[in-house]
Amino acid sequence: MTSRDSKKPAIRAPMYVYNKERYKDIAGNATDEVKQHMTDMLFTFMGRGKGFSDAIGGRIKIIEVNIQEKAQEPQKQEGMVVCEIDVEEDMVNGSGNIHGGCSAYLVDLCSTLPICALGKASGRNGIGGVSQVIDVIYHSPARVGERLRIINTTISIGARVMSARSEIWNATHHRLVATGMHIKMEPSPPKL
Repeated sequence: MTSRDSKKPAIRAPMYVYNKERYKDIAGNATDEVKQHMTDMLFTFMGRGKGFSDAIGGRIKIIEVNIQEKAQEPQKQEGMVVCEIDVEEDMVNGSGNIHGGCSAYLVDLCSTLPICALGKASGRNGIGGVSQVIDVIYHSPARVGERLRIINTTISIGARVMSARSEIWNATHHRLVATGMHIKMEPSPPKL
């Protein structure tokens, strides 16, 4: 056994452990400020390791952040954020496939990121609002050990309502696992 064989891969701290340098590993054309905002938002969505599904959300890795022209409307921009996560035991149902509720959670969490990215890049608050509707269509299973690639793109950002879509791909077997549509809104200010 050589010394190179004995080296263990570095363990990445979960997203709910703050790391201000994490954005440096993210590809894409977004500015460093927008990339940093993405890691800050994902950190904020985690309940410091005590919130709903933080063990799963904490393993999500942001791979790429882009602000780009919309294909059908070149005068408008869209946010696109690509995330990855490996399927582990705490994500599957009794049949050993990714649980539908886990897929919906990934759509909820990851589809908010391009809304935040485009908001930040365009000088808005970049916070992402609150969920109104999450619609998920399930296409194929994913099993423990398989890598998921989650591609999230904004659809529309208005004054109060925002929407994004997600595609959860099984990167191991190159097939679509689930698609999701997420509609969000800016909450009304509190009435005193």
